[in-house]
Amino acid sequence: MKEIIVAVAGQPNSGKSTIFNMLTGARQHVANYPGVTVEKRTGKYSYKGNTVTLVDLPGTYSLTSYSQEERIARDFLLHERPAVVLDIVDAANLERNLYLTFQLGEMGIPLVIALNMMDVAEGRGLKIDTFKLSELLRATIVATVGKKGKGGKELKEAILNTYKGGHFRMGYGDACESCGACLGISREKGHFRVDYGEKLEPILRPLEKMLSEDPKISARYPARWLAIKLMENDSEAHRLVGLL
Repeated sequence: MKEIIVAVAGQPNSGKSTIFNMLTGARQHVANYPGVTVEKRTGKYSYKGNTVTLVDLPGTYSLTSYSQEERIARDFLLHERPAVVLDIVDAANLERNLYLTFQLGEMGIPLVIALNMMDVAEGRGLKIDTFKLSELLRATIVATVGKKGKGGKELKEAILNTYKGGHFRMGYGDACESCGACLGISREKGHFRVDYGEKLEPILRPLEKMLSEDPKISARYPARWLAIKLMENDSEAHRLVGLL
């Protein structure tokens, strides 16, 4: 059986723990991240001949280096390079939650988005075009209601298909188990990118190019993500490229 490592990310109060429990059940282990007292929770499930190990990252609003939780989450993504990131998004507070989603997408790791609390969003009269959102983010989107156990099977299918290079949009109860043909988009056609406009892109692109041409840096870190962090004057990004 193949083991697929999946990092579970999300902002606080997005329902991350509920989705984690829904997928793994009682097959969980709790330890600490190395050198800190922050809990590291892992869980497993089997699906179609594969063992999937979920690593529950600390809940964070972003991937800066200001708090211990942010550093732990970012270091795991940078250095452990999981096969897939499962991003738990509160559908009822989509705009706020997408800030973290954008940062995850820019790291270049295949992304599955659990659009959680869909019942709350629908109860507020919110309508989300998951097809269009999936297309824009170049990520698989699964509509879920974690507290009611809805969307678990679809998430497992999404994770496996994304691991294999597929891409599709699903909601709980959908019959489709597509590998991506329904959208006509695959990760081979490019990762998610934010266009930062005519003022920033002329600065960002040359910096990204310079970083991508450095074999030591490009082998370890996503060039565009690192370029963005350098422009933000992120102290950890400066350390990674040896500027401090």
